[in-house]
Amino acid sequence: MTKKRIFYGILGLIVLYLCYLAYIFILSPKTNLQSIYLIPKDAVFIIESERPVESWEKVSKSEGWKHLKKNDYFSELTENIQRVDTIFNDNHKLFEFFDNRSLFISIHMISPKDYGIFYVLDLKRIAKLQLLKTYLNTLLDDGYVLSKRTYHDQEILEVHDRDSKETMYLSFIKNQLIASYTHTLVEASIDQYLEPVLGRKLNFLEINQKVGHEDLFRMYVQYHYFDDYIKMYSDRPSDWVQRVSENFLFSGFYFDLDENSTLTANGYTNISAVNEYYLEALQKSGTAERSIPQVAPNSTALYISYGFDSFAEFYDNFEMVQQNDPEQFESYQKGIAKVEKFLKIDVKENFVSWIGDEIAVLQIQSHITKGKNDMALVLKANDAEDAKTNLDFVVEQIRKKTPVKFKAVNYKDYEINFLSIKGFFKMLLGGRFDEFDKPYFTQIDDFVIFSDSPNTLKGIIDKVSEGDILTSSEEFKNFDKKFDSESTVFVYSNVPLLFDNMYALADAATKQKMRKNKDFIICFPQVGLQLTPEEDLFESRLVLNYQDVQEVKRALDMTQPDTEVVKTDQSTASTEITDAVFDLRPIYPNDLNASSFSKTYANGNIRFKVDLKDGLKHGRYEEFYSDGTRKIRGRFRDDEQVGTWRYYDTEGNQVHKKRF
Repeated sequence: MTKKRIFYGILGLIVLYLCYLAYIFILSPKTNLQSIYLIPKDAVFIIESERPVESWEKVSKSEGWKHLKKNDYFSELTENIQRVDTIFNDNHKLFEFFDNRSLFISIHMISPKDYGIFYVLDLKRIAKLQLLKTYLNTLLDDGYVLSKRTYHDQEILEVHDRDSKETMYLSFIKNQLIASYTHTLVEASIDQYLEPVLGRKLNFLEINQKVGHEDLFRMYVQYHYFDDYIKMYSDRPSDWVQRVSENFLFSGFYFDLDENSTLTANGYTNISAVNEYYLEALQKSGTAERSIPQVAPNSTALYISYGFDSFAEFYDNFEMVQQNDPEQFESYQKGIAKVEKFLKIDVKENFVSWIGDEIAVLQIQSHITKGKNDMALVLKANDAEDAKTNLDFVVEQIRKKTPVKFKAVNYKDYEINFLSIKGFFKMLLGGRFDEFDKPYFTQIDDFVIFSDSPNTLKGIIDKVSEGDILTSSEEFKNFDKKFDSESTVFVYSNVPLLFDNMYALADAATKQKMRKNKDFIICFPQVGLQLTPEEDLFESRLVLNYQDVQEVKRALDMTQPDTEVVKTDQSTASTEITDAVFDLRPIYPNDLNASSFSKTYANGNIRFKVDLKDGLKHGRYEEFYSDGTRKIRGRFRDDEQVGTWRYYDTEGNQVHKKRF
């Protein structure tokens, strides 16, 4: 009898416990809260995963992640994520139980130079089990102290690490577990969960619904706070950062990682209808195949392409969307009318009519000054002859109506001319083209290329003549295949070249950081972004191509000229010295119509001076020591040394001469 009572007692307890579980998991009211409602409204980035353990394991085992973890600076930036990685590894069985529950990780600026990371894990109905909170105690050893406090009627658990002196803050809100090492983020989440902000924004929801739930994980960008994030690294972020913050609203991407550690993100982006007329016009104007790599040098650090069904259609859309701002549109019309009236030209006939389906901005590694940015604007023409005829007419009108007297210069059978209309491209196409103020231009086949420096045009002509262009690069062609052949906006970056350009412009403190972290930047040697219209959004693709940093360096070394050491006997040594002293560096005059070109020493004395003709060295050349004593004397004809050249020592005595 006693055994039966014990048996039935135990059986009753089991039944009651099963009934309790049935109530918790089946019968209890569904009061689940969406994870996104708990993310504080000022999130810059949000990462979401339906399979956080599986996804994290794939990322943490990739070669790219292993390389980045070696970097102290990157490790500091990802310190909170590293802690999560440790927790996953130490408590793998527990988190396997939590897998298939959505995890959100968001990044928030908590001060001008620091950010915090916030976590939300959807526990679903198991959050109702008090046993779960109790189980947290089993995760803690003597190195941790667990305490509790109440904030706005919500319990916050504080897990203090005795060694690091840091505290993790956790709270259970209905079915959600929220956590952060920044207590203000947990408190902000509690403050807003009854009246969520980010999770109710229509622009965010539009992107969230389009992205769906695919692949490795998803990431969202809220551009309103993007410039605040960039200011953490630079007190003076570039204009493009401000444009991005003002003109884009949200992007959402779903990511995949292949066996080569190439990270591919596909998704969608919406734009602000208030600020950015250019993007709105692009969104309405179709796509085009990219062809400008046919004239983009291999030394291109940044290639930004804009494609459309036709430039004429884009220009009509550009004018139409500007009418949403009557004051802006009136100012634009007045600017165009003023130029047309003064020069007696028709902008639509003489410019818009011949531009084809792609325009692009190129940032090119300078062939003159290391680290300097050479900028070029490339317009693809519908018809090369039509483009030349119209541009010749505009140049002739400028010659007639202005005091500018520029004679076209022939360089390697390409004509370089001068478009002296101040701020024309900024007026015609918007502020993103204000770097082309009074540009020189040349035409290579179907492409018209503009730059404020004629030497940039010469460099492009040299590269095209040599075939040293992007379409001849296997690396670029293979990377380009990761994108659709047609796009509206396409951005390609050769990161090692872009690094050199940025390094030359950085201040001393930034240069020190860049030197320290160079290996962890150039290990992604190619980065690309593509935007293609889909209804009122842009379908977006982002690709980061990882490569072993030693391979990247070897590829860079191969692009540097080799120095060959040749052994010589005494009989040839004197001749080689004579040849060397007359081997002059090239010069790069910016004024192709100037009659002479010179450079000076820091003390003001002339270093050298040379006569010019059509931008080429033609006539007398003299070079001096810093005290003014003559060093070299000779003559040029059409950029070639001719006649007898003489070299003098510091006393003014002739020591070498050579006949050319």
